[in-house]
Amino acid sequence: MDLTAISGIGEKTAAALTELDDPEGALRAGDVATLAEAPGISEGRAASIARAAIRHDHGDDGGFLATDRATEVYRGVLGLLKERTVTAYAGKRVETFFPTASASRIDEVRAFVDRAVEQSADETVRAALGGVRPLRSPPAVRVRERCLATVDAERYTEAKEAFPELSVEVVDDARGLAELARSYSTVVALDETFAGVDVTGDVRVRPDAIEQADEIVPERVLAFFAANRGPILAAADVHEVAGVDPPCDLGRLREALSRLDDDGTPVGDADLDRLVRAVDDLDAAVSTAESVANDRLREAIRERDVTIEGTDFLSLVEQGARIDSLLSRELADEYDDAVDAARDHLVDALDLDAGETELGRRVFGGDPTFPVGRRDEAVSRLRTELTAARDQRAERLKRDLAAELSDLRAPVETLVRDALELDVELAVARFADDFDCVVPEFGGEGFEIEGGRSLLLDVPFESVDPVDYAVEGVTLLSGVNSGGKTSTLDLVALVVVLAHMGFPVPAERVRLDRVSELHYYAKSQGTLDAGAFESTLRDFAGVVDGASDRLVLVDELESITEPGASAKIIAGILEALDAQDATGVFVSHLAGEIRDAAGFAVAVDGIEAVGLEDGELVVNRSPVKDRLARSTPELIVEKLAGEDDTGFYARLLEKF
Repeated sequence: MDLTAISGIGEKTAAALTELDDPEGALRAGDVATLAEAPGISEGRAASIARAAIRHDHGDDGGFLATDRATEVYRGVLGLLKERTVTAYAGKRVETFFPTASASRIDEVRAFVDRAVEQSADETVRAALGGVRPLRSPPAVRVRERCLATVDAERYTEAKEAFPELSVEVVDDARGLAELARSYSTVVALDETFAGVDVTGDVRVRPDAIEQADEIVPERVLAFFAANRGPILAAADVHEVAGVDPPCDLGRLREALSRLDDDGTPVGDADLDRLVRAVDDLDAAVSTAESVANDRLREAIRERDVTIEGTDFLSLVEQGARIDSLLSRELADEYDDAVDAARDHLVDALDLDAGETELGRRVFGGDPTFPVGRRDEAVSRLRTELTAARDQRAERLKRDLAAELSDLRAPVETLVRDALELDVELAVARFADDFDCVVPEFGGEGFEIEGGRSLLLDVPFESVDPVDYAVEGVTLLSGVNSGGKTSTLDLVALVVVLAHMGFPVPAERVRLDRVSELHYYAKSQGTLDAGAFESTLRDFAGVVDGASDRLVLVDELESITEPGASAKIIAGILEALDAQDATGVFVSHLAGEIRDAAGFAVAVDGIEAVGLEDGELVVNRSPVKDRLARSTPELIVEKLAGEDDTGFYARLLEKF
């Protein structure tokens, strides 16, 4: 697929999409989550791209919604769907559904809807969905205790691109490798020539490093799972509470994630925890051990009387003797006890193992001194060994955990995507259930609606009166003010939009012809000036000059100019549409005048008021076929005539 052939996808966007494993599949499936993983593409942009790709795939030119009012009806439908989603993803995903004349797209969505309406969700599912979001790439990690080494310049460049997390060094020989091993906890040699080289330190020869990146940089896998732990676990909960089979063992997944900290480091390993504490506490433990030794030796000196004969004292002074000589001579045992106490404290405080204990004991000892002091070179050596042990243990745990999680990467992506798509399906299911929807039938001419109820009224849905209405060809719809003429047009537009989206419709039964475009013109606000009037006429010239398989809905076009002229203009438009065998409904208070002006037998339906009760109209909301509805003034005059004996109102009634 040439991505740039899709409307709205330029070279830059196409280049970003090619970073995905299967951009074509994601575009065809409307997979907003996957498309949003491409560099620089937001979820909103992904939804727009997916919509354009679907149109391209089904040969849709995007012209179904031919007027602003038709688009408003569609936006109203989207709003109702979005209200029933939980995740931000699903809110964007429903935007990939749109009305179309493409039979293949309608059938595709119908298959999706058939699956969706089988779903049922309680509040526990919705609560679990609240924590799900598309997986995201984690921030870049930097690993400082590990490096790559190579003797080849091209290999160096390749490694730099493949492993931005690591330092990559060029070495000439084994000596250079040995120098790196003294600076890094682990060195990964990329060249086979280093196989069998004996170098002190953790040096691994991995010519396959680039192909096995997750083993070389396990932090990459761990960072991904750490950054996405919340939505992954939420998606697992969704599958459980919804009773949906997951693509992996959820117990194994949860156990693996429990061993991963939020910063991407393994947790729950006692030996690693011990080494981390030992490195962190080393300086404090050495200082405390010094205090233990000095307190012990100070107390021994305080309690011991040391006697030195005069000749011995002179001899020691002449020899330049210091206090350590006196200690060695008089308090050797006490000094050894103090040093042993310091060593024991250090080993216990740091919880050193057998191999580390030997290094720890070297921190104190040597010639007697007071105060007792540490041996800095021994402290440094112990710190180096503990740090290396900590890093190597951490890396080993990272590799093991990353290997386990790496196997779960693909199933987890499916797990989260399925949970997000379930949210979309549940929104569709709730929409169909909340509004008592049925699957419409395509076929025949015009449309036939039984028990239809509009979703666009500012009243609770259960309070909406059901409407029956059927039209073939061009029809005028008359009726009293506030009788429901505009609501009926809205209902027709709503049913047509939903049916051409592939969705169920809010009615007991619907049959309609598939149309190529929906032209819905809302009521004009007041008489138009000459320029606006001319522009409106030009719009209708385009309507009547189009294909016959379009539906035209017009609400009180007569308001654009004077009533006499309006009736003639509307009559002419109806004649042109009738000549095309088009389907249209024109709401008008001038239905009688338009009928008289038309050059053919235009059908007139009426929404009738059956009377007045306490000053309020009682209306039959379903249009009556071939009936010019009486006006509200006529009903009021009729009511007054029945209450008057003068004959005045009866004479007025004869004028209607």
